[in-house]
Amino acid sequence: MNSAPSTSAPFASLLRGELPALQSWTAEWRTPHLLRDAIIVIVGAGSFGAALGCWRAPEQALFAAIKLPLIMLITAAGNGLLNTMLAPLLGLQIPFRQSFLAILTSFGLAAAILGAMSPLAAFVIWNAPPLQINTGNWSDANNSVTHAGVLLLLVMTIAFAGIAANLRLWQLLRHLAGQNAAAWRVLLAWLAGNLFFGSQLSWILRPFIGSPGLPVQFLRNDAFNGNFYETVWRTGLHFFN
Repeated sequence: MNSAPSTSAPFASLLRGELPALQSWTAEWRTPHLLRDAIIVIVGAGSFGAALGCWRAPEQALFAAIKLPLIMLITAAGNGLLNTMLAPLLGLQIPFRQSFLAILTSFGLAAAILGAMSPLAAFVIWNAPPLQINTGNWSDANNSVTHAGVLLLLVMTIAFAGIAANLRLWQLLRHLAGQNAAAWRVLLAWLAGNLFFGSQLSWILRPFIGSPGLPVQFLRNDAFNGNFYETVWRTGLHFFN
């Protein structure tokens, strides 16, 4: 069977991580593929962000629908260059073009997963306790717990989608590197880069859900204060306690 990449790979084959599809989408600069990935990121991640942001307010849903795809596209662009420098050190010679296209493809797959999860996220929000006007300590506590639960849902779902999408790239990395060990090293390095860059960028561009006690904003006035990991840790402790 001829395994050469075709000029047009079905998206279903790409979701399955089939090598010919991955080769086709990352072989060379093709405007249709770039636009298709960008549209998938915008629609998939945007719909997921809107589903969760609507718990706070309609305006927050719109803001989240804009910012979540923006973070994914910026992270893809930044990590494309970083991964090109890391890959040779880990046993894989790959040009910037193919590195960037592989990262963009993985974010397209992650956004497709998020888009598929958006109806479930909307169902969770629909059945979650609504935001209540502060009338006492009970109202404050109820809002705070619900906000923590929605925030953790956002983080865990994005983490799952990102890991699942990057694992689909393993077939391509193994083909390019010629050995499993180098492919795993590069894949883990790419995952780490996406985690650190994407998570801190999401912190700067917060809020996505919107804290109950703060006004609805596109960006916080203290956007560069604190960090993502400290906040997730504190949110987890508050939610489970």
